[in-house]
Amino acid sequence: MTTVGVPAGWPATEEEARAEQDRLRGRVVLDEPGPPPGTGHVTGVDVAYDDERDLVAAAAVVLDAATLAVVAETTAVGRISFPYVPGLLAFREIPTVRAALDALPCQPGLVVCDGYGLAHPRRFGLASHLGVLTGLPAIGVAKNPFTFTYDEPDPARGSTAPLLAGTEEVGRALRTRDGVKPVFVSVGHRVSLANALAHVLALTPRYRLPETTRRADALCRRALREAAGS
Repeated sequence: MTTVGVPAGWPATEEEARAEQDRLRGRVVLDEPGPPPGTGHVTGVDVAYDDERDLVAAAAVVLDAATLAVVAETTAVGRISFPYVPGLLAFREIPTVRAALDALPCQPGLVVCDGYGLAHPRRFGLASHLGVLTGLPAIGVAKNPFTFTYDEPDPARGSTAPLLAGTEEVGRALRTRDGVKPVFVSVGHRVSLANALAHVLALTPRYRLPETTRRADALCRRALREAAGS
């Protein structure tokens, strides 16, 4: 487990954080298809918080994209680096998530975030922010639609419906299990939306949520319990 401090110069106010989002948003790459599903590595990242102890734990779990077997996993724990502000959650998570990714013994390949990419009020959610900072292809897979609207996809697995901000499509609602509530997929960096959807279907052979998210969620919660008990 890696212990992480708040990086020097990290935004401390909402104004500074929004200015940093504005500065980095123009570096998002939207014209690359991304790695083909079922090839190489795919890495899930997730975080868990203990606000009373001012702790955040991050996990990165690398899977073989073809078999979904675990290749490597790492965790990092640090102090919460930013207050809770909707739309600015990446500033609470990125220092520990990056530390977990940096500690991996292999290349992460595609990074799957438990959250948003372009489906964000400022079109720069965690998947976009993390992708720009690391240069890695990244997508966001969220459990709810945040502030956006959508029509229910058809009930069959693989059905989609646009996730909309007014008339702008910012992602897709994707049915990963027949008749089960969809997940909400958005592009982060260096991946097309069609490819992001294909990756999520490949990562959901049995459950609603991707295996990347399920495994990273369990690992970061365990790391937080260990850190809080130490």
